[in-house]
Amino acid sequence: MQIFFGLALLSVMWFTFGFSLTFGPDTGSGISGNLDWAFLKGVPQNDSVKYAPMIPGVLFAMFQMMFAVITPLILTGAVAERMKFSAYILFIVAWSGLIYYPLVHWIWGNGWLHSLGVVDFAGGIIIHTTTGVGGIAAALVLGRRLNFGPGIMVPHSIPLAVLGSSLLWLGWFGFNAGSAYSAGSTSGLTIINTQIASAVSALIWVVIFWIRTKKSSVIAAINGAVAGLAGITPASGYVGVEYAFIIGIVCGFASSLTVPLFKSRLKIDDALDIGSVHGVAGILGSLLVGVFASSVVNHAGVNGLLFGNWHQLESQAIGVGIAILMGFGGTWAILKVLQVLIPIRVSPEVEEAGLDISEHAERAYSDEDEFGKL
Repeated sequence: MQIFFGLALLSVMWFTFGFSLTFGPDTGSGISGNLDWAFLKGVPQNDSVKYAPMIPGVLFAMFQMMFAVITPLILTGAVAERMKFSAYILFIVAWSGLIYYPLVHWIWGNGWLHSLGVVDFAGGIIIHTTTGVGGIAAALVLGRRLNFGPGIMVPHSIPLAVLGSSLLWLGWFGFNAGSAYSAGSTSGLTIINTQIASAVSALIWVVIFWIRTKKSSVIAAINGAVAGLAGITPASGYVGVEYAFIIGIVCGFASSLTVPLFKSRLKIDDALDIGSVHGVAGILGSLLVGVFASSVVNHAGVNGLLFGNWHQLESQAIGVGIAILMGFGGTWAILKVLQVLIPIRVSPEVEEAGLDISEHAERAYSDEDEFGKL
């Protein structure tokens, strides 16, 4: 319900004013777009916009809607099983308007970070860094679930987790390759980079888990694949495939090793490991653009440190730093304000009974007798 309702609500927000605030004509300060394109009024159907010259403007708006919808919903994994639905609605609305929309304009909408040279091919800074650190902030504000420990850290249905991750891996090609806004060499580069980084990261997660437990784990495999996807996302259209391989290795090791740090040592109840899988991988991948980017393979003319341009690494560090500040600090502030206004966490009794029943009067799995009691 959280995801499906969020998909509907955030789509309407994007249509009514979100797209205009992010990609509409700049107000003159590089901070925000104006409302000239509210309700997509004036967005061309037959012609393109400057951000994507090869496709119609309305198609660009629709493609960007996908990013705008999914980004706040990633945070759902960090607050699972303990946030009131009413608070959740206000949270994703505020997070979109105060964190996502501004950051998109600053980087993708030719705002002030773009003018500093910050690049992000498909969302490593804008999406994965912000949600990763935001997820940690949300988990800290809400606190741990009841009976927090190893017993509640395993998915209730591993086959469903595998199915979802399989769909995610497939859909990610649309995210990354689609961000080229054309069918050609750049989209082809992003596809191979996406696959290689994800594959090597999945292998690393499995091997590390195998060394730790003497068992191979499908959960480790799918988490590793998603970490590789998050890590390569900002670099997928800027680096050669050999460097995508390296990025996958770095993100695989780093994300895997930080999971026990966050959960076991720091006791942060980030239910789906958003901080490690999205945050750590997104941060590293975004920074490594500043090292491995090469104008030999990308048409944007972006070179990194390895190719004689140390300023790109500096720019990437600034972009990542702003995203961390926005993601962690902004999420913390939004939830703290909501905490003053309304209850944001369900009661222990509701949590024990389950939010499906208490918040929605539904069960994921019901036999006929149980359904009659609802």
